[in-house]
Amino acid sequence: MVSRIEQRCIDKGMKMTDQRRVIAQVLSDSADHPDVEEVYRRATAKDPRISIATVYRTVRLFEEESILERHDFGDGRARYEEAPSEHHDHLIDVNSARVIEFTSPEIEALQREIARKHGFRLVGHRLELYGVPLTSGGDSDDK
Repeated sequence: MVSRIEQRCIDKGMKMTDQRRVIAQVLSDSADHPDVEEVYRRATAKDPRISIATVYRTVRLFEEESILERHDFGDGRARYEEAPSEHHDHLIDVNSARVIEFTSPEIEALQREIARKHGFRLVGHRLELYGVPLTSGGDSDDK
């Protein structure tokens, strides 16, 4: 079975080696935002012949072809996800590094309005919110 990412590569006319297929499958199956080292661990579990250099090259190629998006969530590691077909933003738990994807029509409208007020038409953006879970007592520390 062809993974979503492999199909995107095929649609772009990219040559798909067996190792690229494994890496594409690992990334397609990822529910999280893995870094290259995690992609490597998952890929070598499927094919131990894959080198870390191959993973780095493949991830970079997929990013250059707009198949993957790279994120820096403040933990010093580049993390990746399949380039989304629909826009979403991220909320990052700074304690656990858990990433929550969300959409907000209100935030989208506000960003367009801010751009308009400054004489711009918004053509893209990236929003990453960093936070810590509220305590069990419901304390809020909005800053």
